[in-house]
Amino acid sequence: MSTPRKRAAILISGRGSNMMSLVAAARDPAWPAEIAVVIANRPEAAGLPWAAAQGIATLALDHKAFATRAAFEDRLHAALLHAGVEIVCLAGFMRMLTKGFVDRWRDRLVNIHPSLLPAFPGLDTHERALREGVKIAGCTVHLVRLEMDTGPIIAQAAVPVVPGDTPETLGRRVLAAEHRLYPHALALLASGRARVSGETIQLLQSVNQDDALFSPSLESVVT
Repeated sequence: MSTPRKRAAILISGRGSNMMSLVAAARDPAWPAEIAVVIANRPEAAGLPWAAAQGIATLALDHKAFATRAAFEDRLHAALLHAGVEIVCLAGFMRMLTKGFVDRWRDRLVNIHPSLLPAFPGLDTHERALREGVKIAGCTVHLVRLEMDTGPIIAQAAVPVVPGDTPETLGRRVLAAEHRLYPHALALLASGRARVSGETIQLLQSVNQDDALFSPSLESVVT
């Protein structure tokens, strides 16, 4: 008997390009998660009609319609339980979550961030990376804790910073990596191959490549 797929929800606020990559991965019946529902805190979010067109249940919960954050999160929590959700994925969900919600979904609430955490948490990651002169940037999928952009790291992807990069060009390169990394990380978590141990993730099989990434590349050095 095959193992049942984990039911995942995706929370968005806008177009949800990472949502699209997760939905694409979930089309494979062998993938260990299925997308049970897509929920947006902004009714005008462009990702909602897209998800509905894929045959996925959607829900708009306008946070402005609730008197408090707690009231909004209580309704969100109820919707997730109603959909039988086991894992919640934040994909461009531009709403800070309170301790109550984070604690309810501890170790089942996942986020993606456009930097190699713990470097450059928060906003304007690409501008800050370029200002600091880093040569390698990237993205991180992690479990959510109350403090912004903290929590056990599930997976990361690195991309080079190239001469002449702007925040926009670097951002596009990182976003392309995000679209590959998020489905990979969710599959690790949903399959049980990534498990929480304290405040770190233990991987139950080797998933790392041995080669180092050099930026600039070693071949670019003229001798």
